[in-house]
Amino acid sequence: MARSADRNMLHKRVSRYGFCVIDAIDREILRLLQNDGRMSATALAARVGLTVAPCHRRIKELERAGVLTGYRAVVDPAAVGLGFQTLVFVTLRDRTQMLAFEEAVGRHEQIVKADRLFGDPDFLLKVIAADLPGYQQFYDDVLVNLPGVEKLTSTIVMKTVKEEAGLPL
Repeated sequence: MARSADRNMLHKRVSRYGFCVIDAIDREILRLLQNDGRMSATALAARVGLTVAPCHRRIKELERAGVLTGYRAVVDPAAVGLGFQTLVFVTLRDRTQMLAFEEAVGRHEQIVKADRLFGDPDFLLKVIAADLPGYQQFYDDVLVNLPGVEKLTSTIVMKTVKEEAGLPL
């Protein structure tokens, strides 16, 4: 009974503080799923040395704890007509518009990544478009009108050398 209470307390701590204690098997599950999110539970269990049921329970617990936050397909931007990429450095006039800016950025699908930075500039955006005229249209219609923008500096991506990789688990 005490073990069950301890386990429930651990689950509450995990949820409340946003951390999760993971062991070597959990790390291996995470590493394998980062490389192949479509791997079946049967194949995953075999690779980590578990039977299917305990492996599935671990996956569900990692999802519940917020360690595994989703699964997605990786699409080649050029193959779908979105091969033009820019990095946009954004400086805000003042910090009072920070939240409004962040909310507005979240509403635009062409902004595929946004990072808030320490220092100057305030943000780094990754924007995709079909081509230069498409980006210019987005710049003129959207970026310059985002809340609080003082300065935008665009850098065109010449070549992607390394795609965003999984975590080094």
